[in-house]
Amino acid sequence: MTGIDDLPIRDELRGKSPYGAPQLDVPVRLNTNENPYPLPEPLVARIAERVAEAARHLNRYPDRDAVELRTELAKYLTRTAGHEVTTGQVWAANGSNEIIQQLLQTFGGPGRTAIGFEPSYSMHALISRGTGTGWIPGPRRADFTIDVDAAVTAIAEQRPHVVFVCSPNNPTGTAVEADTVLRLYEAAQAARPCLVVIDEAYGEFSHRPSLLPLIEGRPNLVVSRTMSKAFGAAGLRLGYLAAHPAVVDAVQLVRLPYHLSSVTQATALAALEHTDTLLTYVEQLKAERDRIVAELRAMDFEVTESDANFVQFGRFADSHEAWQAILDQGVLVRDNGVPGRLRVTAGTPAENDAFLDAVRTIRKENNS
Repeated sequence: MTGIDDLPIRDELRGKSPYGAPQLDVPVRLNTNENPYPLPEPLVARIAERVAEAARHLNRYPDRDAVELRTELAKYLTRTAGHEVTTGQVWAANGSNEIIQQLLQTFGGPGRTAIGFEPSYSMHALISRGTGTGWIPGPRRADFTIDVDAAVTAIAEQRPHVVFVCSPNNPTGTAVEADTVLRLYEAAQAARPCLVVIDEAYGEFSHRPSLLPLIEGRPNLVVSRTMSKAFGAAGLRLGYLAAHPAVVDAVQLVRLPYHLSSVTQATALAALEHTDTLLTYVEQLKAERDRIVAELRAMDFEVTESDANFVQFGRFADSHEAWQAILDQGVLVRDNGVPGRLRVTAGTPAENDAFLDAVRTIRKENNS
């Protein structure tokens, strides 16, 4: 039988595993940071209208520059992120992962390196590897915040071409202060001209304001966002960035022709028409996240401060064993590789109650 290692794949891909989380049929699934609320019916109807209109022209290629969509995304950012953004400063792609891929294809690649501060979003390293970009794991403190002095030293020594900063960070939920980003940006530019990418996939859930205003006057700073989380549109696969217009011009050198389908653009435009309704769900999820944090701490768990729609908690002597014990109660959470800790997504109140009951049960069993 021919296996993957028998194929002439690139050496840096050998022995690696694809990104993924268990997809199990259980009553409560809180492991992939999805928004638990289905799209409201008026939005579903509007999507059907827009897609029907797009379907009449599927014999033609879509707008390859997605100008209408980028214009509406710019309006959304201007209204919600505290900084005026123009159409020329926004680019959209199939999920924030394609945004990251396009940035690494443009600014990374063979002979170049990227640095991220781990634990952090594992796709940064995986996409770096996939684009031939060398990956450098940077330091974090024990409380999962970025050790700024150590990070600045690492950037000065390693002289990367791309720096990734997650705020809020996945999987820990920790947000990054603007002063930290500015120090990292200054260090990166001192080492060599370097792209700094702020991954704000969970930005709408944060207690803190967006870091988007920092792009002003900083042409090598990029903010990446997604419609998967706050918009409850994980199945849409729509990500976007805001940056200097020159960055938008640059990523178009590597984008595939007509990469965003007409159906994707129509669906995203419909969702943007219902922003106010969708953001009310975000407020509900923020309240539920804070309730999870409070109740876990009342059970004497260690809980990492979270500005996202998920919570990291522990410590467990064996995190996988704890994951299985919670799963045995019908609740799926994420064992994401951080020693002694698990991650749970904020769900509906009923789902969160089921999770809290499950951890109370295993806590009681372990203490008996």
